[in-house]
Amino acid sequence: MNLSIRLLQKNELTIADDVFRLAFGTFIGLPQPRDFLGDASYIANRWQMDPTAAFAAEVDGKLVGSNIAANWGSVGTFGPLSVHPDYWNQKIAQQLVEAVITRFTQWGIQQAGLFTFPNSPKHHALYQKFGFYPRFLTFIMAKELPSPPPDLAATVTNSPSTKFSGLNSQQQADCLKACAQLTDAIYSGLDLSREIEAVHSQNLGDTVLLWDDTGLAGFAICHCGTGSEAGSNVCYVKFAAVRPGLTAGEQFETLLTLCETYGANQNMRRLVAGVNTSHDEAYRRMVDRQYRTEIVGVAMHRPNDSGYNRADVFVLDDWR
Repeated sequence: MNLSIRLLQKNELTIADDVFRLAFGTFIGLPQPRDFLGDASYIANRWQMDPTAAFAAEVDGKLVGSNIAANWGSVGTFGPLSVHPDYWNQKIAQQLVEAVITRFTQWGIQQAGLFTFPNSPKHHALYQKFGFYPRFLTFIMAKELPSPPPDLAATVTNSPSTKFSGLNSQQQADCLKACAQLTDAIYSGLDLSREIEAVHSQNLGDTVLLWDDTGLAGFAICHCGTGSEAGSNVCYVKFAAVRPGLTAGEQFETLLTLCETYGANQNMRRLVAGVNTSHDEAYRRMVDRQYRTEIVGVAMHRPNDSGYNRADVFVLDDWR
């Protein structure tokens, strides 16, 4: 077997997407494995964010797997990691992880993390070879959205909000700095600028912004509909955070309301968001708001410390 790990090329995205769906759909036992994730899109959107962070596995001239790294400032995540089922158990996934770890080192990543199956010792063993340790569970939760959408003024009071798409270029630049300052207060160097810009430039959704008298109080990066990471009729919160402080819990609920209203206004039927259960107060508030768990995963960290997955933090994400 002649295996090479190299950068994934634009003309290979369709094949890589097919391998990804086939691999995950086969692993979880779908009758039609390629139906995995429906019309949501991960591979092409993430490749476009940074083609130098997307890796391909090629065997004898055939694309058989891929893996994509994401740069969140001092934090790095990766996925989806996928290998064609015909090539499982041949250490191809291991080499795709090695490529991502090398990229993390080049970026100066301080905290690396991933989301994987909680009941798969095979996956845990693979990642533990690279120093990842399983920590808290992450719940992917969902809630039905009202139709017609609620009156925002009736549900959120004294909390001015905007969307990133509604800002001019200078305001957007200032907003990115404010978002980075907010996340830096949660974990040093954490920066979601690339995700915010990708959603805007690729027209995948929008970033909802919550303001108060002192500045930016919170933000939520939302994907909406077909071709995004959400899929049809879904508003998916890829990342959301509020500024730490005594009012963080209330601001978190306000931000959730803004996300629900935004999703409903986009004619989405459901809001989906991930929450790491280390954020116990955030999780409790979501349960109280009638969010229900649909998928359970486990977060693995490298190194084995809490990072920003702490009880005092109000963050929504899932590292998928």
